[in-house]
Amino acid sequence: MSAGTGIRHSEFNASRTDPVHFLQIWILPERKGLAPGYEQKSFSQPDKRNILRLIGSRDGRDGSVTIHQDVDLYTTALEAGETVTHTLRRGRVAWVQVARGSIDLNGNHLEAGDGAAIEGLSNLAITSTASSEVLVFDMTP
Repeated sequence: MSAGTGIRHSEFNASRTDPVHFLQIWILPERKGLAPGYEQKSFSQPDKRNILRLIGSRDGRDGSVTIHQDVDLYTTALEAGETVTHTLRRGRVAWVQVARGSIDLNGNHLEAGDGAAIEGLSNLAITSTASSEVLVFDMTP
């Protein structure tokens, strides 16, 4: 969603009885005054199973939603013992967010809800220690 010129937005659980688990992530746009817009896409478990699936990018490539910022957003779904890797280009940084489960990120243990800022490394290795879902933000500093 691009709030653009004046949209107000809030996420909440509309159910009074059913719990919900979601992450609300805000990425500031690269410039002000963008036209308001909204995109929503679903990516199935097989589409993100044991791979880093691009789900958001500046140019909307590979079926991802468009993000008005120099960021590539990936997701993966891993079972215990599975590993995915990602290489950051020179001058890039990353944020890794564990949405569900637990992982080892380059030897550092992270649990659901944990995030890690990555700077000065080029290779990321994410190994799941339990059934997990992870987001990787590859971006400029």
